Amino acid sequence: MDETPENDASPPATTQESTRAARLRTGAARAGERAREVDRSPALQRAVKRVRSGLPGDAHFGDPLSLGGARHTEAVGRAIVGLTGDRPGVAREVGLGGVQVWQSMLERFGRGGGEHEVVLVFTDLVEFSRWALEAGDDAVLRVLRQVADAWETPMTRRAGTVVKRLGDGLMVAFADPAAALAAVVEARRRLGELQVEGWEPRMRAGLHSGRPRRVGGDYLGVAVNTAARLGDAGKADEILVSGDLLRRLDATTVTARRRRRLRLKGAPDDLEVYAVEPV
Repeated sequence: MDETPENDASPPATTQESTRAARLRTGAARAGERAREVDRSPALQRAVKRVRSGLPGDAHFGDPLSLGGARHTEAVGRAIVGLTGDRPGVAREVGLGGVQVWQSMLERFGRGGGEHEVVLVFTDLVEFSRWALEAGDDAVLRVLRQVADAWETPMTRRAGTVVKRLGDGLMVAFADPAAALAAVVEARRRLGELQVEGWEPRMRAGLHSGRPRRVGGDYLGVAVNTAARLGDAGKADEILVSGDLLRRLDATTVTARRRRRLRLKGAPDDLEVYAVEPV
């Protein structure tokens, strides 16, 4: 009599393969969901943004304005934004932060910047925010109109281009360093003549020259960041300039005092800062 073979208890090979494939898909799905949770973590996003704010270059790189050019860094930035979508995320911030540093290094070595030398001026009202809290909207609007006339007129009269108004500040671009400094000095004098009840309008200013990238009606790059940091760091009535700008001025027309202990976040480490006054 023929012996009947025992039944094989193991499932067919095709069934085993299907089970393994299903487990792999499940594991991949779980890993993907976990990665998305990490990417969307508000705490991690805030941490990465804090790191980006301390990196060289434009910490806001990635917005539509900074991606509007045709340079390679801007093309890479657009690709990162396209891959990550419009939603904020850790991966997007990390990617843009890398391109931010890349662009900064290119500019420091003389590449990746604009084609023309530009003098950038940032002005700011000292203690304005504190006064505005008590003065009320009507008084603030009235004073800002007076301030705009006081310091924009000498800027435009000396061929300065008002790039943007920053609430109680101003960003202006010049071609000539001497004209830029003369405009700031006159703006400071005109501002000192304003009469505001309960507050004395006083300004500070920062000037720096470089080759920023022109995108639309705005400028971007390390040179812009440096000029803005100089404007923020000044005391009341103080005019701070970079060593690069000071060397483009006639030494017989200004007195300069080196601010040795001043370190500006986001500006080049070797930046020389001077407080200047006209002779």
